[in-house]
Amino acid sequence: MFAAMASLFHVVLHEPEIPNNTGNIGRTCVALGCALHLVRPLGFDTSEHALRRAGMDYWPRLGVREHDSWADCRAELARVRGGEPPRVWAYTTRATRPHWEADLRPGDAVLFGKETQGLPQGVLDEHADRLLALPMLPGERSLNLATAVCAALCEGVRQCAARGDLALRADGRIDPG
Repeated sequence: MFAAMASLFHVVLHEPEIPNNTGNIGRTCVALGCALHLVRPLGFDTSEHALRRAGMDYWPRLGVREHDSWADCRAELARVRGGEPPRVWAYTTRATRPHWEADLRPGDAVLFGKETQGLPQGVLDEHADRLLALPMLPGERSLNLATAVCAALCEGVRQCAARGDLALRADGRIDPG
C-alpha cells in the first residue's frame, strides 16, 4: 500500500496556460492523493488572493509545487524520492502507445504539456521510451488537459488496485492506509 502521506502519482504540468484546467487538475489530485507540480512560466496567477477569489478551498490540501524549469522539477522529484529519479510518463498526441500499455506505479510522474502546444520536442526526446497517448478518432486535435490528466490518473489507480499497490474500501473509495 502507498503511505497515507506519500503521493500516489506526481502530476507535472509543463507551462500550463489555462487556470480552470489547472484548478480542475488540482481537485483531481486532491481526490486521488497525488501531488501537483507546475513548471513555469504559468499562464495565470497562483497567489493566495487569486486562489481565494477563485473559490479554490481545496488548494491548501493539494501540496502543489512550482518549479522554474523542467530540470528543477526533475531534481525536486528525485529529492522527494530519496535521490531516486521517478519514472516519467509523458502524455502527448504524438505518441502511438496507448496509456493502458504503461506499467504505472506509485511514485511515477505523469507529464503533460501546455494546452496550445503540448510538450517541447526536447522533453519528448528525453522520454521517447515512455510516451503515451489517449486514443481518439482521427482528425481530432486533443482532449481537454484536465480530462486527459483525469483519464491518466484513473488508469493508474486501476492498475495499482489490480496489483494490490492500493486497496479500495467497501464504499469504493481509495484506502489511504
